[in-house]
Amino acid sequence: MTQQGVRWIADQVLALAPDTASRKAGSKLGAAGPWSEAGSSDEGTVWGQCKGSGSKPYQTIVDIADASGPAYKCSCPSRKFPCKHALGLLLLWAGGEVAVPGAQQPPDWAEQWIAGRRKRAEDKRTADAGGSGSGPGDPEAARRRAERRAARVTAGATELEQRLADLLRGGLAAAEQAGYGLWEETAARMVDAQASGLAARVRELGAIPGSGPGWPVRLLEECALLHLLDQGWLRREGLPEELAATVRSRVGLPASADGPPLRDRWLVLAQYDTADSKLTTRRIWLHGADSGRTALLLSYGAAGRAPELALPVGLALDAEVSSYPGAGQVRAALGEQFSPPAPVPIRPPGVSTAEAAARYGEALRADPWLDSVPVTLDRVIPTPDGESWQLADADADAALPLTPSARSRPGLWRLVALSGGAPVKVFGECGHQGFTPLAAWPQDAGAAVPLC
Repeated sequence: MTQQGVRWIADQVLALAPDTASRKAGSKLGAAGPWSEAGSSDEGTVWGQCKGSGSKPYQTIVDIADASGPAYKCSCPSRKFPCKHALGLLLLWAGGEVAVPGAQQPPDWAEQWIAGRRKRAEDKRTADAGGSGSGPGDPEAARRRAERRAARVTAGATELEQRLADLLRGGLAAAEQAGYGLWEETAARMVDAQASGLAARVRELGAIPGSGPGWPVRLLEECALLHLLDQGWLRREGLPEELAATVRSRVGLPASADGPPLRDRWLVLAQYDTADSKLTTRRIWLHGADSGRTALLLSYGAAGRAPELALPVGLALDAEVSSYPGAGQVRAALGEQFSPPAPVPIRPPGVSTAEAAARYGEALRADPWLDSVPVTLDRVIPTPDGESWQLADADADAALPLTPSARSRPGLWRLVALSGGAPVKVFGECGHQGFTPLAAWPQDAGAAVPLC
C-alpha cells in the first residue's frame, strides 16, 4: 500500500485490540483459512469476507487512512471496536501480498462504505471551513454558568476539608473501621458539587485502609495531597495562572486545547486502556520527531466499550496537536492529519534512571498531584530484585524498580525476552511507585515492541 510505505507488523495490529480476549480471538483469525475476497487499495483500505457460524460470511473492512486512526466496519454483531474479524484481517494483511494483494479495486459493498466515509469527511471539512452559521453563545450567560459551577465546587471543597479534618481528629485507625461506604458517600457529594476530580481522589482514598502493611502512611500522604488540592482551589485567585489552570483541571473543570497547533511527525509510543464501572479511558503517548515533545492523547468510551480513537504503536503520523492549559501538562488534542500513519526510523532520545527520577521530581514542582511523567530510558537491563524486578543502567550503578502493576503484566516477560540480558531502550511512565514500561526497542535496530 503506497501510502503506508510498508505493511504493519503483527505487534502494531494487536496493539489496537480493545482487550485481551479480542487479541487472542483476532490472532486465531490471522490466517488465510476463513478469509475470501481479501484485498487492499492504494488509498489505505483493507477488506475481506470471513466465514463464521452462519450461512453468510462476515463482510469486514478497515480504513487505515482515516484521520482519527483506523476505522472499522464489520457485519458481525460484536460491539467491540475493532472486532476480532477486523484484527484478523489486519493481521492477514500484515502477512504480505499473497493473502491480501494490494492495488485492488474494492467490491461494491466495500466501495459503498468507503465512498460514504469520504463524503462525510469532505462535508465536515467544508462545514469547518465555512463555519456552522450559528453565532457564538451568549458570553454573559456562559460567565454566569461558570460562576454557579465554581460556587458549587467551592462548597464541595469546603465540605471535603471538614471531612478530612474529622478523619484526622478521630485518628486514621477509624478509617479502616468505617468501611468504603463513608468514602463513597463523600465522593457522591463531590459529584453533586460538579467536582469530578475531587470525587475520583476520594474514591482512591477509600481503597487504601486495610490495603496492606503501611496503609496508614499511604492514607496520610493522599489526604495531604487532597488537602493541598482543596486549598489550591479555595485560594486559586492568588496562584500563578498556569498553576491555577492545573488546579482547575485536577478538580475536574473542563478545559479546551487552546494551545497553538504544533505540526510534527508524531511517533506513536504506546496505547493502553484503563476502565472502571462507568468509563473506559484510553491513553496514547506520542513523541515529536522534530520538536522532541512528548504528548498525551486521552479518549473515552462508555463502560464496556472501547474509545474510538486508536493509533498503531510504532508508526508515525504527520499531524498537528494542540496542548491543554496547565503547568507541566503534557495532554494534547489531535488536530488535522496530513498523511496516514507510516513506519519511520524514529526513536526518542533516552536518559539514565537517575535522570528519569530527577525529571519526575522537577515535574512535581509544577504539578504536585502528578502520578508519573513520560520518560525514555536508554541502555537499561531488566533485572530480578528479590521477588520484584527493576531496570538497571548498563553503564552505571543505578536502577529504577518496576511498579506493582508492571510486574503483573505479560509485557514484563516480553521485555525480558527482548533484552535477553542485553541493554534495551524502554519508554514508560516514571513516578513515585516506580517505572511502568510501555514500549521497548532492541539496542541495535528494529521497530518498537508494545508492552501494554
